[in-house]
Amino acid sequence: MFRKYIATPLLAGTLAASMIVNPATASVISTQQALSADMRASTEADVRASLARDDVRQAMQQLGVDPTDADTRIASLSDAELVRMQGELDRLPAGGGALAVIGVVFVVLLILELVGVTNIFNRI
Repeated sequence: MFRKYIATPLLAGTLAASMIVNPATASVISTQQALSADMRASTEADVRASLARDDVRQAMQQLGVDPTDADTRIASLSDAELVRMQGELDRLPAGGGALAVIGVVFVVLLILELVGVTNIFNRI
């Protein structure tokens, strides 16, 4: 009785369920997509290196910006925002431009605050 009413339908259901196979899909990425990912990683590394300087970190802390929060927010920037930030950092003078770097960081954080990505300025 167990075999007739429970085991046979269970076995048939298990067999039927094992026949359902989802096909695997894959595609080849284009050269442009691969270069775009490389370019983003390179740009992000450049921006992080610019903001990792000791004088910049101290100035960010004086303004109430946590450097680790800035690092996590860099990862959340879009490609266009990241390229724009790198361009601003590249145009700054090499020596004594810490105040300008802080200004750029402040502007980027302000833009992110206005867009609604961050909530950093409600602590102030």
